[in-house]
Amino acid sequence: MQYFQALKLGQKRVAAAREYLNGLTNGKAMPALALSDNKSNIWNPVGEENLYAFVDESAGFVLTDNSGYILALVDEKGFSKTIVQGVTKEQKEILEKKFQEDQILEYKGKVVLPV
Repeated sequence: MQYFQALKLGQKRVAAAREYLNGLTNGKAMPALALSDNKSNIWNPVGEENLYAFVDESAGFVLTDNSGYILALVDEKGFSKTIVQGVTKEQKEILEKKFQEDQILEYKGKVVLPV
């Protein structure tokens, strides 16, 4: 796929994921990655599927605040499409229930966050 085609498709997927997450978090979702990383000149948009993942310092990330978690909606390879920072433990529990109601599965692998 050509770069601009992949980017456009990825941006569409990011926008849809962000819109969904904004609805759950009062507009706090930020866009993340539109393209999946590759080591060649082949460009791929992030995947269409939405899985959720909560990231804390135990995952090897250094969070810039002490408010708990980063929530990410990711594709099947762990590439984050949209994120919310500063999720508390109480908010995490509420959001997990909402994801279960909406049949959004949890991603258990390594999450790729924007740098």
